[in-house]
Amino acid sequence: MALKVELKPGERFILGNAVITNDNQRTRLFIEGDTPILREKDILTPETADSPAKRVYLVVQLMYLTGDIAAHRELYFQLVNDILRAAPSTLPYIEKISNLILTESLYKALREANRLIAYEGDLLKHANGGADLRQDPADDSESTTA
Repeated sequence: MALKVELKPGERFILGNAVITNDNQRTRLFIEGDTPILREKDILTPETADSPAKRVYLVVQLMYLTGDIAAHRELYFQLVNDILRAAPSTLPYIEKISNLILTESLYKALREANRLIAYEGDLLKHANGGADLRQDPADDSESTTA
């Protein structure tokens, strides 16, 4: 069964080890075969992997795109050990990601890593008394004067 990918104008995605950019109109592709596919919105770069959970996602993404789990295994375990020390409540997410990696279900591991990122965001929000820590304080338009 072919995978159907619908692309917006200008949208990019990774197919195997190639980056494909859509032209200026919506496009529908049907892809058959077994090659890694990742939409632009799901791609993290080293620059955008700015939290422990995002760094875990980035390593799983590299495993998925390269098909080489062994090359990234040491870094993966280093990152998950760091996140578990800082936030032991992430264990269910880490266990699920690790089990999916062991069964070579790397796309599913990426989806679970996305859930870890969302959980990390909730933890940070809760730790900050409900405020969203991802907001840049410099963007605050309110000023206080004495």
